[in-house]
Amino acid sequence: MLGHPPHTPLGPEDKRRLLGLARETLEAYLRCGRYPPHCTTSPALLVPGAVFVTLRRRGTRELRGCRGEVVARRPLAEAVQRTAVASALGDPRFPPVTLDELAQVHIEISALTPLAPIRPEEVIVGTHGLMISHRGRAGLLLPQVPVEQGWDRETFLRWTCRKAGLPDDAWTFPDADLKAFECVVWGEADG
Repeated sequence: MLGHPPHTPLGPEDKRRLLGLARETLEAYLRCGRYPPHCTTSPALLVPGAVFVTLRRRGTRELRGCRGEVVARRPLAEAVQRTAVASALGDPRFPPVTLDELAQVHIEISALTPLAPIRPEEVIVGTHGLMISHRGRAGLLLPQVPVEQGWDRETFLRWTCRKAGLPDDAWTFPDADLKAFECVVWGEADG
């Protein structure tokens, strides 16, 4: 595994609580424009964590929004609240999620390890997420994306470049900064 685990290990109850907090936050924010208060004594939720929240339509699994923080700046519980709202309202690829459609949205959380430099030949599809930076542009793809798309390593590298608005082969540029991370990923049941 790259670097260190994203934070204190998350137990099943921590994961359930974070999913519940993401949904409660979305409901409250879409109703009244405010984050609901939260209280936790779990050490894992109080440690700063880097996290992404992915929203998909139930049934079709069609992407509805995805935003996150790659640097651990705030407690994990707060980071989940902030990124859940950003995913619902701030992903420029989609119109804002509405309160009426929220019941049909599936929530998935990805807790990230710290970013670490990686050589292209070291990238393992399904294990590593990637971030590339070059001349003021940056793009990131979570490790589950190439698996969902059926990509090989080179295709994953090309699409990470595209996400940054860079040429497909920017990962070969000597001054490009390629970093990797790993994730702990969990989501709501589709019941």
